[in-house]
Amino acid sequence: MRLPLLSSLLACAAAAKAQQVTIYGLFGSTTAAPIQTTSVPSTTSFQTFSGPATFTGLAAYNPVYLEPPPIPNPPPANQFTINLPNGAANMPGLSIPQAGTFFGFSIEMSVATQLIGTNSSQLQVPFLNLMALMVEKAGAVHVRVGGNTQDTAFMVDSFPDGKIMEKDKEDASNPTSTPVLAFTPDLIYMLGNVSSLVNCYWYLGVPFNDTANWRLEVAELGEAILGDRLLGFQAGNEPDLYGKHGHRAANYSEWDYFGEFSLLTTAYNNDAQITNKKTLIAPSTAGMNWPLNDPVYGPEPVWNTGFVQAYDEFLTALAVERYPDENCAVLYPGLGNPISLINEFPLYLSHNLGLTTVAPYLNSTMLAQTWGKPFLMFETNTASCGGFMGISDAFAAALFGVDWAMQLANSNFTGALFHAGGQDDSYNPFTAPPTNQSAFHQWTIGPIFYSGIVVAEALGTTNTSRVKDLLPNNQSDLTPAYAVYENDALARVVLINFMDDPTGANDYTANIAVGGSQFGENNAVPAQVKVKYLLAPSVSEKDNITWAGQTLGARFEVDGRWKGTESVQTIQCDQTANTCPIKVPAPGVALVFVSDAAQQQAGASESYATFPTTAFTKTANTVTIDPSVLETSNGGNGKDRSKLGGTSQGGANGAVGVYGGAGGAVSALVGGSLVAW
Repeated sequence: MRLPLLSSLLACAAAAKAQQVTIYGLFGSTTAAPIQTTSVPSTTSFQTFSGPATFTGLAAYNPVYLEPPPIPNPPPANQFTINLPNGAANMPGLSIPQAGTFFGFSIEMSVATQLIGTNSSQLQVPFLNLMALMVEKAGAVHVRVGGNTQDTAFMVDSFPDGKIMEKDKEDASNPTSTPVLAFTPDLIYMLGNVSSLVNCYWYLGVPFNDTANWRLEVAELGEAILGDRLLGFQAGNEPDLYGKHGHRAANYSEWDYFGEFSLLTTAYNNDAQITNKKTLIAPSTAGMNWPLNDPVYGPEPVWNTGFVQAYDEFLTALAVERYPDENCAVLYPGLGNPISLINEFPLYLSHNLGLTTVAPYLNSTMLAQTWGKPFLMFETNTASCGGFMGISDAFAAALFGVDWAMQLANSNFTGALFHAGGQDDSYNPFTAPPTNQSAFHQWTIGPIFYSGIVVAEALGTTNTSRVKDLLPNNQSDLTPAYAVYENDALARVVLINFMDDPTGANDYTANIAVGGSQFGENNAVPAQVKVKYLLAPSVSEKDNITWAGQTLGARFEVDGRWKGTESVQTIQCDQTANTCPIKVPAPGVALVFVSDAAQQQAGASESYATFPTTAFTKTANTVTIDPSVLETSNGGNGKDRSKLGGTSQGGANGAVGVYGGAGGAVSALVGGSLVAW
């Protein structure tokens, strides 16, 4: 059933102002006005040796910093012009129309109880707040709960201790140490209750490890509970890796997957409790595994089986999964040589990384259009196997995330889900504190989350945005730019500066010209434009990151609310010369609002509403709501605040503990009160 939307509840729960606080990072400080919290300057030095990081603690909070790559000699020009037609009809090569929900999130199923909530009546407040920020920019947010752990997951009615998820730690049969998960229906009710508070839509996955006995309960209950907030079910997570990971015979091929998918569709079709049969998403390949004798990155081996034509009536979308690189050798010895962080760092500060990574999929995005199917990047981030310390959690990743997502939109993908794992991963968009520290530590935001905010605002809420990679400045690898056309007119421009130069010498100015005789149009530069900046003192910075002058906070200081006052810059244009000069610091991103409608959007007062998270354990801090809004909840008991899930078997994030106040969870109690735990 459809759950009620509680936008009024969010408005009622707005938090009171607190004292100002200075957020310190390795390269500088930002004064903001957050909730009560503290921070100390970092004293960590750069890693200067070649090879991987040697830090062995929790990767999500690593102290690894890398020295910014040097500016090339000669550097790119710091003054150049970008000529743009005002009308979309005069801009060749525009993407298909894109939605503001393009940038979404993928949450590993085993950490759902850590990031989303402990059950359907105790939801993580910071997660709700962060999703509300995305909804403000995009109108909605798309989230997948799945990953490696979904393929072996199975549903049970309940657990004796009241938890909604348990890990079977006896499973160690694959290189990614993926646990077998058991979960209760309350996991799905939990997702539904999130959607009743923020406009969140969900992807789930059908277990794919037992093709003789399909476990379709997740599809049956997902459809019944989530209703129109359900986007679809992934059918197999990276099936082209099944052979390598020991989940199938070593010679498992695209034809074997074709056959197993046939078995799934038969079971799906025969299940009367699944009323919408066209909800499957496939093939979600990782690439470079099929065909066995000559593997390629793209999913063409699957297309060549006639897969889409055979299963069209069941397929709601097509999907692949791809990370630009991998860090698996560090975690799993024997899988190759560990990658040197110093050598790797410059790659993520390069427009070429996105261009080369997306290239194998351009044929498939074209085919998807002819087949009338959305084409999703179902799981991505900086690097698989948890990311790179000092890169995935540094400002460089925020720049990469903006460029990568915009490149995917430009290349006619229809969505990209950035993955979040547990404490052992450095690439997380957001990370809850270790459970034994949640009484005094708050959440940690990853740079990738800032990327999501920027991209959501760049694409807007009209679902008409078409993207163009401009390749300006003589196609410089370090100064990429994208134009966004909305309702067939130029609306916004995204400018990126990958360089790191505290002197300002490599800040650049892009002179944007709109319309003109070369396009058969009148000059169309407005009198002024508005600009929002994504900034940090260095590409190596981890804490001091701001979007339009606001920050979400340093590590262990995030509650999901902006800190500080939003700052939108107004830039005067030269209508006589038909140019508008936009300066982009090194490093940084500028989002330029060109059209009247876009400028009105940029200048509008912030309208998001969030939950306060300052209550301590068992301290009453409630807002009263109608009890009927959580009538679908199965509830829970006091035992279910013990163990939280983790991504990897034996990982540190499986520690036992209870929620403290700063960590923040919403608990729906009998009588209709909402309590921050």
